[in-house]
Amino acid sequence: MLNWLSQLAAVTAVNVRSIPQRLGSSAVAVVGIAGVVIVFVAVLSIGRGFQAAMTTAGDPQTAIVMRAGSDSEMSSIIERDSVQIIKDATGVLRGPNGATASAELFVIVNHPKASTGTDANVPLRGVEPAAFAVRDEVQMVEGRRFETGRNEIIVGRAAARQFGGLEVGRTVRWGQNTWTVTGIFEAAGGISESEIWCDAGVLQPAYRRGNTFQTVFARLESPEAFQTFKDALTTDPRLDVDVERETDYYAEQSTVLTQLITTLGFAIAGLMGVGAIFGAVNTMYTAVATRTREIATLRALGFGGSPVVFSVLAESAVLALIGGVLGGLAAWAIFDGVQTSTINFQSFSQVAFAFRVTPELLFQGLFYALVMGLLGGLLPAIRAARLPVVVALREL
Repeated sequence: MLNWLSQLAAVTAVNVRSIPQRLGSSAVAVVGIAGVVIVFVAVLSIGRGFQAAMTTAGDPQTAIVMRAGSDSEMSSIIERDSVQIIKDATGVLRGPNGATASAELFVIVNHPKASTGTDANVPLRGVEPAAFAVRDEVQMVEGRRFETGRNEIIVGRAAARQFGGLEVGRTVRWGQNTWTVTGIFEAAGGISESEIWCDAGVLQPAYRRGNTFQTVFARLESPEAFQTFKDALTTDPRLDVDVERETDYYAEQSTVLTQLITTLGFAIAGLMGVGAIFGAVNTMYTAVATRTREIATLRALGFGGSPVVFSVLAESAVLALIGGVLGGLAAWAIFDGVQTSTINFQSFSQVAFAFRVTPELLFQGLFYALVMGLLGGLLPAIRAARLPVVVALREL
């Protein structure tokens, strides 16, 4: 065994040290694998960014109440009488101003993107004053909050970047109403930063919603109070509602798009990976061909076939890892933190978020590069091991 390991180490060292002598062909494999890793990591970082924007929005101490059977806010309706019953339920946090709960409306308005000028579906949320206590992560960073009863709006930081004409002091017109932007807010990078907020009481007549709402967001006394709150509402014969933790609701909202992006990323990386593997195969065949003399000599000296196989695979793996590291670094440098927006298929509204190149994605990209390298080096390695010594020496 020690002899086998010493043979493997000796042959591998020779192979790796000779890489600079085949810089051109080696660079082809490295660049090809790096390109695949860049695309692989970049596409998956879209899903990670979208998922992060959705999940960071949730708080386990906050519950969302919708009409029973509704899979999103868009399809929910809650009457004002029901809103008061929900606010009075056991488990809701009470403050100086009463229940920490906000009955809200969620509508979609067409507004142009800043980058293209084309219309996008922008979420406009009507909230009650308690919304700022329910979502304590929301902080004004510019201007002031809207005043109750006035056609004023505040804009999330991400929405202000993605959509045009939403600076403080500007006015926008949606439908028959003109709105004045009074402030910009942040929400710890969550989905609320993609939204525009206004007074729910003003939004109701503007969109002919009568005296109805779509959801009630309630801050609970503690995360453990959720079940008590849910039981109180779902067993009340006056109500027909579903109750979810805010974290669970937004996690479910991100599922479809995240799965779609992940599937797309693996599909693209798989197709490109085939090309990269052929590049590695060509590189390693070239390497084996240029070292036919060394391999034949080693075999004649008594070196076994398996050390030769593993040495070729090791060289291919080294080239793949170099490509993987370069690709991962390039993806991180180019895409991490880039702001973009996409449509949320559950609510049909735009969600602004940033690409997130996480350490997990970089590790996956590196692992994929290693797989491509090993597959690309396998056939040349087998050829090198099976090369008859006499035939190899005659070729020289």
